[in-house]
Amino acid sequence: MDTGLHGQWVLITGASGGIGQATARAFAAEGAGLLLHAHRHAVEAERLRAELATDAAVLVADLRDERQVEELFAAAVRRAGRIDAVVVNAGVWRAEDVPLHRLTLAEWRETLEADLTTAFLTCRAFLRHLEDSPREGASVVLVASTAALFGEAGHADYAAAKAGMAYGLTLSLKNEIVRLAPRGRVNCVCPGWTATPMAAAQLADAALFRRVTATRPLREVARAEDVAAAVVFLTSERLAGHLSGTILPIAGGMEGRLLHPT
Repeated sequence: MDTGLHGQWVLITGASGGIGQATARAFAAEGAGLLLHAHRHAVEAERLRAELATDAAVLVADLRDERQVEELFAAAVRRAGRIDAVVVNAGVWRAEDVPLHRLTLAEWRETLEADLTTAFLTCRAFLRHLEDSPREGASVVLVASTAALFGEAGHADYAAAKAGMAYGLTLSLKNEIVRLAPRGRVNCVCPGWTATPMAAAQLADAALFRRVTATRPLREVARAEDVAAAVVFLTSERLAGHLSGTILPIAGGMEGRLLHPT
């Protein structure tokens, strides 16, 4: 199916990670030009760029830094001429559980900076680009988490940040973007556990895997490609042109209740 993305320029933040790389490959298969953001893993992003059969560039920035975000978008516009879509994918998740009563203020602030403030600065920069470069359509897809939908004990800071993306930003910006691009759209995907290199060691634990899949009818975790396909779908005006403000779980039908007692 033709997505209509050929020749569009897409900026992907956190492009060096598992979901970021899968998303880049999915857009490349559609003929989109790619602006691949990386921070600490620029080498991986360069390897990805080299393998993609499409026009692509790697841009390095710490998205927690306002000035660096502005410089990133300026560099992206110099390279591509314009940005048609942004995938807000950069973020962090710590492996260890820390209940809220043991969470330090520094840890709370670190998570919100890395997951929510970076999303704010990225979206703001893109909307400013739309103001400077008017057009009819544009797309933002935020990559949040099922933690935004169901919460996550031991990771309240992460759940709060991702809920801010899924609800606060998505549902507000869908109404703001159309003031700058009349057919602009803002949507969100919420992956659950996903088989990425970062999660591989934990998912190899059989007990954890049973617990992770016990609340979903499809007793498997997502592949990074499953998330990428949903992002491409929502970005495509041809396929999803009447979807805005959509919050789409990518989690095998996950619910907030136990479906498979052990």
